[in-house]
Amino acid sequence: MASAQTNIDLSSNASATSATTTTSSTLVSLVPLSQDAFETTLSNLALAFPNDTVLVATPDTAPQLSSGSPLRIIPYTPTAVSATPWVLTAADYLNTYKLAQENRATTCLLLGAECQSLQPETIRALAKSALTCDLSVAHYELGPREGLVNSAILYPVTRALFGTRPRFPLAIDLGLSLRMANRLASTAQRFTATSQDDSFLWPLAEAATANFTIAEVEATPRTFPQPANRDLNSLLALIAGSLFSDVDAKASFWQRARGTQPVQPLPQTNHVAEPPDTASMLDAFRLAYTNLHEIWSLVLPPNSLLGLKKLSMLQPESFRMPDNLWARIVYDFILAYRLRTINRGHLLGALTPLYLAWVASHLTLISTGTPPEKHIQDLAVAFEADKPYLVSRWRWPDRFNP
Repeated sequence: MASAQTNIDLSSNASATSATTTTSSTLVSLVPLSQDAFETTLSNLALAFPNDTVLVATPDTAPQLSSGSPLRIIPYTPTAVSATPWVLTAADYLNTYKLAQENRATTCLLLGAECQSLQPETIRALAKSALTCDLSVAHYELGPREGLVNSAILYPVTRALFGTRPRFPLAIDLGLSLRMANRLASTAQRFTATSQDDSFLWPLAEAATANFTIAEVEATPRTFPQPANRDLNSLLALIAGSLFSDVDAKASFWQRARGTQPVQPLPQTNHVAEPPDTASMLDAFRLAYTNLHEIWSLVLPPNSLLGLKKLSMLQPESFRMPDNLWARIVYDFILAYRLRTINRGHLLGALTPLYLAWVASHLTLISTGTPPEKHIQDLAVAFEADKPYLVSRWRWPDRFNP
């Protein structure tokens, strides 16, 4: 979302701001949209809130609405075009809270790119959930080959360390209470103050750390924006690096023992997967096993390296990466990121072929009939079970040096 960098007084208590509000209202913060997409979104918002006053913040040219419309358009001017318009960034959260303060909104919705594809029922459900929960996160239904960085790393790490269940820690459609918007803005300002407007925030981790309530809302169907740069190395380094940095910043919280927050189960659809073409992924992994073994040996303990050696000798049809091995690999990379065992750019680059090996294993497994979601949930359980390993190595890194 292209947003203006702003300076906001975040010292005031969010509840005090709410106390001055005379009427309840929802602020919907939109990203830049094409004219057709913007008009469709406005129509969907009008259908979602037929009897409510809704504030719609937009950087686009606003049309003149009829006096009977429930929508009140609030234009704002972005100072720059976001380099990552496919995900919400620090500047988006900061500006959303600023607009909520100025217009005395009591709840906020942030709708990401391609939001014109969201159904009115989904928008309404997010807004309704935000009235009773601090953070409402959209749950998307994806195909078996979609969102695999989320399934392999973002979801299991966030669930295991922060005790949250929602499947999409980097969701682009969110409902926020005013105090949640305030907290995210406070975090965001630390980035925007140093001109890092495009930095990612991790709302689930922020909510868990503050002991705020979390809900998950089904949001299907939905069209998803795609990054302009689809280079896997760059994208994985950008996303995983941001997550690892956030894990480092919140270590004092997640090291304390706690259970996973319960959420209402959402329906899952099992897809019939076609036989996968994993040849290029496995070739990349085997090449990396030869060329990156020295780097991996600085990050991974002997048992993990032995597991990778066995994997490198498997045939494609029998290629399976054990869930506990992948969890251990990710945890060791998080630790190496914290300790700067090697240059962080090189470290994240060395993770890519290992991720491709996991993808090849996952696709091969589900082609045999295992439901994709079952495997992802089993993987998350493995991350939860191995959390004590990360805690121990975090506190005493030398104890487990390979």
